[in-house]
Amino acid sequence: MDVEKKYFSNISFRERAIFEGAISMAALFHQFIGTPINEKTAESLEIAISNSLQLQPAIEKVDVSINIDKIKQSNTEFNYVSLSGDMLNVRIHSKINDLIAIIRMEFIKELNYPLMYVEDIIGDE
Repeated sequence: MDVEKKYFSNISFRERAIFEGAISMAALFHQFIGTPINEKTAESLEIAISNSLQLQPAIEKVDVSINIDKIKQSNTEFNYVSLSGDMLNVRIHSKINDLIAIIRMEFIKELNYPLMYVEDIIGDE
């Protein structure tokens, strides 16, 4: 079956790249927020998030950084905290044909919110 033709012919490559990246960002947020984490497990969680998202269609590259300082600030007597959106800095590179959409999530202090947005579009349709 030609999935591209059957399900995505009504949108541009640009829209599809943004769609695929946004779906992956939402999956990351709703799947991993609340995960128990500490300073020792942060790196392995970054790798797990990146590797799992790269399995999804069109996802070419995922950069995940967890803010260790936020973990230290929130640490409990049990030596772990729950991962929260303000701890994450993520870039997802979604590629459709020769077009790449870079979808970003970062904590914006002025908004007091982990904002997801389209950071850049590289290439032409």
